[in-house]
Amino acid sequence: MNSAIFAAERLLFTPATPNNDSIPTIFAFPNEYTVGITSLGYQIVWATLAMRSDLEVKRLFTDIHEQLPKNPELVGFSVSWELDYINILNLLEFLEIPLRSSRRTDADPLIFGGGPVLTANPEPFADFFDIILLGDGENLLDVFIDAYKEVRDADRQTKLQRLAQVPGVYVPSLYEVSYQEATGVIKSIQPINNQIPAQVEKQTYRGNTLSASTVVTEKAAWENIYMVEVVRSCPEMCRFCLASYLTLPFRTASLEGSLIPAIEKGLEVTDRLGLLGASVTQHPEFENLLDYLAQPKYDNVRLSIASVRTNTVTQKLAEILAKRDTRSITIAVESGSERLREIINKKLKNEEIIQAAVNAKAGGLKGIKLYSMVGVPGEEPADLDATISMMRSIKKAAPGLRLSLGCSTFVPKAHTPFQWFGVNNQAEKRLKYLEKNLKSQGIEFRPESYNWSVIQALISRGDRRLSHLLELTRDYGDSLGSYRRAFKELRGKLPELDYYVHANWDLEQVLPWSHLQGPLPVATLQKHRSMAIANFPETQG
Repeated sequence: MNSAIFAAERLLFTPATPNNDSIPTIFAFPNEYTVGITSLGYQIVWATLAMRSDLEVKRLFTDIHEQLPKNPELVGFSVSWELDYINILNLLEFLEIPLRSSRRTDADPLIFGGGPVLTANPEPFADFFDIILLGDGENLLDVFIDAYKEVRDADRQTKLQRLAQVPGVYVPSLYEVSYQEATGVIKSIQPINNQIPAQVEKQTYRGNTLSASTVVTEKAAWENIYMVEVVRSCPEMCRFCLASYLTLPFRTASLEGSLIPAIEKGLEVTDRLGLLGASVTQHPEFENLLDYLAQPKYDNVRLSIASVRTNTVTQKLAEILAKRDTRSITIAVESGSERLREIINKKLKNEEIIQAAVNAKAGGLKGIKLYSMVGVPGEEPADLDATISMMRSIKKAAPGLRLSLGCSTFVPKAHTPFQWFGVNNQAEKRLKYLEKNLKSQGIEFRPESYNWSVIQALISRGDRRLSHLLELTRDYGDSLGSYRRAFKELRGKLPELDYYVHANWDLEQVLPWSHLQGPLPVATLQKHRSMAIANFPETQG
């Protein structure tokens, strides 16, 4: 079974032959193979490791794995979804490795992790990892492995102390967190000695060659897709958005030097191309890229684009996509309320949204998916009505175009200006209000689960005290009820759910990630937050 799945892979890189003294390494994705192999981040890190002859890398997923080494020295995890932590614990158990770093000995491998979830706020998982790599893997990964080789034969503590000197390498056990009281706010986060840096800085890759798939397979969630990263980060800087703030500055892949060669390489093995990035159409040479893909030799290519900035949806874009087997496009509008978009910093007018739908239809696309959000700080009930009337206007302006509105609940994320705001406890009611009013108009509404948004907020704003809660939740069966039960059992040992999820935090308080430096200083984030508050209604400001 396993071998058939791995045999279906077409590699776009050449793995090295491990040398005699290679480091036995396991690189895991805490979900099923079809999901993991569709993650570009996972593919890139795996290929980077597999191209080193000083490592012998084997892959591990929740459902299948390669032939694993008996005594691995390094076990890595790529984490891109908060709720996958359950699978991290399950896989550690499967490998017979103690779940907590404090219980591991010299006989155990070092457990490292990276990816957007751990870079944003690793603290709820800090007790399960020996090492967390913060930021872009391009430079960080090789530097980390080289540093490990220098201390390969040392004891565990020496290894960790040495690795903590590498920029971007965070060793949670070398930092002590103290609290005002067991259920109170954090008092301080300090390194345990002066050899350890007080702040760990996220690493940013600044090259203009971005990533592209290293493997194509029909077994991926997006069958046979070859993915190319067109841009990294996003210049819009919507104030809730992790994909923008955490990954600044905005970087674009060079068209001639990176994008075209990557696309040509990929289209030799598949006819399905995915252009990735938070804001693909804002690449300065996007028009030229479209012209390149519009060539007759690519007539059989199926093209999909991650998310499109609304005011870049031209008829020409729609025509090229329709011709390349794309049926619909996705645009993030966040709300139909101009005032609310001002709060968020979404520079967009309703006319542009309507025009995008008109252009999409004129260009031959069948549908348009809009993404919105409820519970944004400063939101009022009138803003929901603005969203409903915007959807009505789009329907009227582009009759026959299939319309759907996806809607999530605002979840605060670390390193963004909205990290101090809690989840609005009216959000669930607001989702139901939108659903009722849009369904009666015949507009498809796809709400995300409010309850799971609450859990996402708990983890995205959590501190180290959550590790016991996460272990208990797993034991209780990983349902929403399990979290409540775990909070009840731990009462008095950590704050209530409300503190992590719904409370607005004080600007002066020590945040769980205060010792981890993101792209922008806290003062800048606070300034952006103040600019948002200036547009709040009188009653909330």
